[in-house]
Amino acid sequence: MIPNMKTRYLVLASLFCCVGLFEVQSAFPQAKPPEKPAQGATAQIPFVGCASDGQAGPQQAPTGKSKAVAIPTGIGQRLAYYKAEYGAGVLAPRGWHCFSTYGSNGASLFVSPDPIDPKAPFSDSWKGFSGQAIQISYSSGGTSGRFEVAQIIARVFPEYKAFAENVIAEGIEPASSFPFGPYPKDKLTYRSKSIVEFETPANTQGLGTDSRLQANASPIDGVAILSGADTDLLLLSERLPEKDHDLIATIVRQVEKESAGAGAQ
Repeated sequence: MIPNMKTRYLVLASLFCCVGLFEVQSAFPQAKPPEKPAQGATAQIPFVGCASDGQAGPQQAPTGKSKAVAIPTGIGQRLAYYKAEYGAGVLAPRGWHCFSTYGSNGASLFVSPDPIDPKAPFSDSWKGFSGQAIQISYSSGGTSGRFEVAQIIARVFPEYKAFAENVIAEGIEPASSFPFGPYPKDKLTYRSKSIVEFETPANTQGLGTDSRLQANASPIDGVAILSGADTDLLLLSERLPEKDHDLIATIVRQVEKESAGAGAQ
């Protein structure tokens, strides 16, 4: 998300009336290709519920069952499935901490090896994650989340340019808030007209930093996915320790798989 718009989204989320909240094979240059599971092989991934706060107030961490994922057992033993009451879930290294924010514009789930202060995401002074972290955000194209959707469309989804132009035409945000064209140093891999995987290099601004992850000496990998009649956005940004780089592609692939399943439903 563009930095000067982050606080505005948190404020807007509290002002909009509550709308229906949602449930909502790649290889990256710096990551080892994931080990291919044997045909039909699955790993049972433990569920970790995440507390959240937002429009309707604090929400307790939900309970859930372990999740069967088609990955090798060795990789599965290093992962957990994190999810809050609203929004998308995500695979991340076991033993990490999580917290989520939500509103009528969308929801963001943060997972970090360090504890997350639940007040931090709502503070103007919080600059985000300077180290390892994973963020998965859902933005609703039919609510105030359309501004974030339009920003990402302008960057990497030319087939949906009309959506961004319509948002700009509203005049609520200046056209300068929606620059068209990819970030110069981002590495993009299109899986379809509505799915693009990316790598934002170290110490660089890009899709990876259109999140609460700050640029540092390590790259940020992820995927942006558009879906639904309202043109909703799912944006994953992940920066893992070097020892866990072989998990990057597995995490991306699971987000793509779950997004496709939700679209089919």
